[in-house]
Amino acid sequence: MSSSAYTRYELLRSFRNVRFFVLSLALPVVLYLAVAGSERHATFDGTAFPLYFMTAMAALGTMTAVIASGARIAADRSVGWTRQMRITPLRAMAYFRAKVLCGYLMALLTIVVLCLSGTVLGVRLGAGGWVTVIGLLLVGLIPFALLGILLGHVVTTDSHAPAVGGITTLFALLGGVYGFQLAHSGPLFDVMRALPSYWLVQAGQTAFGGGVWHAEGWIVVAIWTAALAPLAVWVYRRDTDRA
Repeated sequence: MSSSAYTRYELLRSFRNVRFFVLSLALPVVLYLAVAGSERHATFDGTAFPLYFMTAMAALGTMTAVIASGARIAADRSVGWTRQMRITPLRAMAYFRAKVLCGYLMALLTIVVLCLSGTVLGVRLGAGGWVTVIGLLLVGLIPFALLGILLGHVVTTDSHAPAVGGITTLFALLGGVYGFQLAHSGPLFDVMRALPSYWLVQAGQTAFGGGVWHAEGWIVVAIWTAALAPLAVWVYRRDTDRA
């Protein structure tokens, strides 16, 4: 199977996934309109609440989209499809590229719909602001895309949904996705700032302030990416080499 054919196959599978549209698209949009719609004139941590909560819900929806992409990997493993792929000309990098691309396209759709919802509730940013928000969200998703691949090769089909739900909820809670932060100082706050989900949510505040992520945000994303990338490659090779 060629790389382009495999990518098209994965894209078709992704867009036929009804569960994705409910969990990573419909749910964040409904929550956003319901919560931000009643607090459209409020502020949170120096940021207009509709903007803050827009990026928070985008973080939730996109994390769900890219991590849940591992469900297809778990399903492929259960029928021996990933092992079968090793006897085709498809390279490991093409395999990972297709998985990440599909997850990102799903995430991008979520971002676009939430940004449109934000404009309905009065979020107004210049072209540079929108590019900053969307760009930082996409960069911050890299570790989660790798985590989705890793989980897909570690957990079974039956346990994948609870695992993704639990991990996404934990990242979201500590990242401030639900419109509040568990801490603003101290050890717990240090833990929160060490998570990529925290910096996903900060994308909105950054755009509102006309700046960029602090160097700490880039370092956090880079460290998580560097740690998860070799693990994802290792579990893939372990699964496909297994007799």
